[in-house]
Amino acid sequence: MNKSIAAIATAHGVSSISIIRVSGEAALEVAKKISHRTSITPRHAYLTSLFNYNDTLIDQAILLYFKGPYSFTGEDIVEFQCHGGLIVAQEILDTIVSYGVRLANPGEFSKRAFLNGKIDLTEAEAISKLIEAKSVDAAKILAKQMKGELKDFVDKSRDALLKSLAYSEVMIDYAEEDIPDDVMHSIHTQLDGLTTQIEQIVEASHRRKGLIDGFKVAIVGKPNVGKSSLLNALLSYDRAIVSDIAGTTRDTIEEQVRIGSHLIRMVDTAGIRNSSDTIEKIGIERSLQSIDDADVVIALFDASRAFCEEDQEIIRLLERSNDKHMIIALNKSDLERKFDINHLQKYEILEVSAKRSFAKLTVKLESLFDTIGQDEELMLISSRQIEAVTLAKDSIEASKEPLSRGELEFFSYHLQEAVKAISSISKPYDNEEILDKMFGEFCLGK
Repeated sequence: MNKSIAAIATAHGVSSISIIRVSGEAALEVAKKISHRTSITPRHAYLTSLFNYNDTLIDQAILLYFKGPYSFTGEDIVEFQCHGGLIVAQEILDTIVSYGVRLANPGEFSKRAFLNGKIDLTEAEAISKLIEAKSVDAAKILAKQMKGELKDFVDKSRDALLKSLAYSEVMIDYAEEDIPDDVMHSIHTQLDGLTTQIEQIVEASHRRKGLIDGFKVAIVGKPNVGKSSLLNALLSYDRAIVSDIAGTTRDTIEEQVRIGSHLIRMVDTAGIRNSSDTIEKIGIERSLQSIDDADVVIALFDASRAFCEEDQEIIRLLERSNDKHMIIALNKSDLERKFDINHLQKYEILEVSAKRSFAKLTVKLESLFDTIGQDEELMLISSRQIEAVTLAKDSIEASKEPLSRGELEFFSYHLQEAVKAISSISKPYDNEEILDKMFGEFCLGK
């Protein structure tokens, strides 16, 4: 019975409903004990009373039974949908445990689903990421991956690699057989195409990473240009202290805010200037680090003050970070213009006002994030997936030189490494697949 696991599947706290899930061979037996029911039909919802180990009523709840292998984990699963709260769900879980079922480890339900062949690794990672999705676009991407979009790419890539590997193995072991003259050229062409496709996918995945993890936006500028006012306006409350004293913000302040359908991390940084104050200097160093970490940089300039060396330093930082999405905003546009915008002539400038409205800036951010989300390129959603396809690409590149020299043993070695790497995204590599390809593509028994 201790092979069976149980856990509360909903977030802890006050809510309308809580769900307790049991998976394993003891699930049905435990459900009967807690509900006092003698029979439970699979996939039938029962409104039933639940009792603890002392036969004291806990709650009236919905009971659902999914008979394996037709369940999420591939095992028998029982779900109790009770009234939400801190007490009821925990008492039901305690009762389940008292009957010999152990508490599930983090991710163990999904792990069992993978081990029982109900999902592959791409679907498992998509499930995990979907729970923490930071935008509607992210949810759409992850839903596609749960339906097998990435799995299809992996299967097709592995199939192409195995086909090339099968040709190589046959040419090594069956040299006397007639091999088409254009095989080498065909293999080269196929590998070049796959390498290009992988490079495009990796580049798109890095570019769109913020859709999954949440975009990070750094607000930078010299002291007193309105960075903290902008953060407060976006949050709709006074999170950061605002004053006329230069250097008021001495550390980065990070908060989440929703822009359109995207949940982003907004970072208010210390004003960048030369300072002898030790604490302020630390804050400025963190500001510079925030620029490096950000997906988008909002550079604020003060329209009411003349251009100065501190503004020039901000421009130098922008030029150094030209791989970032940049938004240049001229704040305090409601005051008399003293700032010479010719210094920013290479940039598109948004004129905003902390006292009136930052609406133009919000619209610009929403448009930028939506544009990134509209990219239809397949996306890798984790560092593990990116590392795997990158390793596969490197192995493919390494295989081309021995292929050109006719050193098929070395070619096959590198190609096997590529197959292992790309297979690790969805499922382990199986040597039998090479044999299947060999005997499927060639008539070797004649």
